[in-house]
Amino acid sequence: MKHLLLDCDAPLMSFGGDLVDAYGVVRDFPSKSMVAGLFANALGWERFDVDAHAALQARLVIGSARVVEGRREREFQTAQLGANDRGWTTRGRVERRAGGADTYKSPHIRYRDMDADARVLIACRLEPADAAPDLDALAEALCRPERPLFLGRKPFLPSRPLLLGEVEADTIPDALTLGFAKIELRHPAAIRAQWPFGEPTGGVVAPDAQTEELTDERHWPAGVHAGLRRVMVGRLDWPGFTP
Repeated sequence: MKHLLLDCDAPLMSFGGDLVDAYGVVRDFPSKSMVAGLFANALGWERFDVDAHAALQARLVIGSARVVEGRREREFQTAQLGANDRGWTTRGRVERRAGGADTYKSPHIRYRDMDADARVLIACRLEPADAAPDLDALAEALCRPERPLFLGRKPFLPSRPLLLGEVEADTIPDALTLGFAKIELRHPAAIRAQWPFGEPTGGVVAPDAQTEELTDERHWPAGVHAGLRRVMVGRLDWPGFTP
């Protein structure tokens, strides 16, 4: 089966997790909805294209590996927001706020986490593979995106092209290990990774993998996360590494 490999390498990136009060924590691995949104942004889809977003998300099968762990950082933010404030968007148009008082009396305070100097490899395929858009269309969109692409937050731009290439592999873990060879990995063999529950793993997975349950798919019409997805989290033992 054909898989796409995405090389997420950036000074800063954030894979958004659950927002708890004023704390915007992040996940170690990208969510399924984020990968679907990344492709949708590259294709030039609008937010109201909810059926297209939902169909693409449903077809995506993804896994990822932290080939460079980086370090977790926390940012303290304050924002004095008013109804007439304007913001930047990746569509090249001014985004305006609507409703509320002209100026809030107290600033919004929040903490946002992010990963610095990390590098994450994503492997993905589509099921069914022959529906539109197919993997070739997604690869072309990453090479010539309709809008600027970012890794979690708009300022977090990738430092290299996202598309690493295409590989033929039977499973997501196998596709990830093929990606390690493409980036000439020089790190310990045991690399933290996440892959779909029930995916055959062959001999590339360390024996201590564990099951996790995630709510990382988006209900696009409502704009909220919903559902439950089971994944495996463990270490990929790649024998071809160089110390």
